[in-house]
Amino acid sequence: MGKHRKTPQPEDGADFAVDLGEARDPLVMTLDIGSTATRGSLYDATGTPVRHYRDKIPHAFTTTGDGTSVMDPDQVTGEIAELLDRVCDRPELAGRVRGVGLDSFASSLVGVDAEGSAVTECFTYADSRCAPQLARLREELDELEVQQKMGARLHTSYLAPRFRWLAETRPEVFASATRWLSIGEYAWLRLLGTTAAGTATAAWTGLLNRRSGNWDQRMLRAAGIPEEKLSPILEPHEPLPDVDPERTARWRGLSGAQWFAPVADGLCANIGVGGTDERTIVASAATSGAMRVLLHHRPQDIPPGLWCYRIDSARCLLGGALNDVGRAVSWLQDTLALDDAVLNDIAAAPVSPDTPGVLPFLTGERSTGWAGSARAVFADVSAATDAPAMARGMLEGIAGSYRRVSDELGQAAPHVERVITAGRVTQELPSWLQILGDYLDTPVIHQTMKRSTCRGNALLMLESLAPDVERSAPEPAGTYSPREAAQERYRAVHERFERLYDALVASR
Repeated sequence: MGKHRKTPQPEDGADFAVDLGEARDPLVMTLDIGSTATRGSLYDATGTPVRHYRDKIPHAFTTTGDGTSVMDPDQVTGEIAELLDRVCDRPELAGRVRGVGLDSFASSLVGVDAEGSAVTECFTYADSRCAPQLARLREELDELEVQQKMGARLHTSYLAPRFRWLAETRPEVFASATRWLSIGEYAWLRLLGTTAAGTATAAWTGLLNRRSGNWDQRMLRAAGIPEEKLSPILEPHEPLPDVDPERTARWRGLSGAQWFAPVADGLCANIGVGGTDERTIVASAATSGAMRVLLHHRPQDIPPGLWCYRIDSARCLLGGALNDVGRAVSWLQDTLALDDAVLNDIAAAPVSPDTPGVLPFLTGERSTGWAGSARAVFADVSAATDAPAMARGMLEGIAGSYRRVSDELGQAAPHVERVITAGRVTQELPSWLQILGDYLDTPVIHQTMKRSTCRGNALLMLESLAPDVERSAPEPAGTYSPREAAQERYRAVHERFERLYDALVASR
């Protein structure tokens, strides 16, 4: 086994940047609408961030116990405009920035009227109020057939059940919407006067035929939505047409730039840390989490627990998503009053047979069982179980969720050689990566660069804007190799996880 190298602290990696005077043209500006903030960053043609040209504006979803998870689309649009004002309204950038790209969290939805104004809030992927409509869809459709055709299962995070829920619970609002857009499409419509859906945004709706690259008519009928109410679809190399130059003139540094259709943040996160080939799995660990591999072919069959999103005519992203990663860590912090330092020490402690078994589904499960109404389970808790043991069980349970995705990825992507991890949780709790490496029985490479999602967005644009420029390759922080002494213990942990999981999903 390889030696475990010291993992840097979050501030490490800050030197992966270039001053504007040394940046290689063309430059690209990226915007990322995440679960906790909107961010903007400038990159040069090598994919290196330009020092001092970045900013962010925090925000949060509005959530309630009935499954509501929404945000204000006009607030987000205002954040994007403000970030462009801060970063790009600078004369020294004029003529150098050739592309502007936008990504956002997946499966968002905003209804707009004929004037392009929002008539609904922005529904997020975590809004689960359409669970009754989902249950009926599962009775009407062959879910595995849907998955093979769309690349996505039937789930509350996708749009078919959400459209049905809106039609049934808000019929007047549903009828008043002339178009339905993702949050990124909405922001571009308001700011640029035009919009479109990038293929990697359309695919995350569950309504795109993964083979043809078009909106699927059968799924649209099941959703109750006509195609004309959805946006046209553009591939990553296709810039938006008909951008209003009078609207973009406010940003002096963006004169002459091309604007690209919004794409999903999962794709960008994968590319940004080095997940560009079929040998690399990327495990993202932020508020939510995912494991993904970028395929340069279209697989004939998709394992039942995964999704496979079309990126363009040649590539797709295969993987699974987890609702509760950073969200579960935050729950430990808030509910058990354990801060990052304490949690990191708990993760670094030796494995123990007294650790409870935990299914960490605080807001439902996506991959691999797609049990949207599932909730967390704590097993083998006794009077002697204390808060650190509960927390350790949760951290091991998160690793178990990644393991389920990893096992199915191996069926469809047999040439994987490495796992790269990135995201807030990996930086706040680096010791947890040893749990993950032990649990997966695979070396875990830790990438700590800031704003990897923004960087992936930049690299996607640079494929067409600077195809012949060699890209930068930031060094990883370290590798967590599996420890032989921990293998027997984690086999037992995962066997218990599987028993609990089977019982929970069978009851849903």
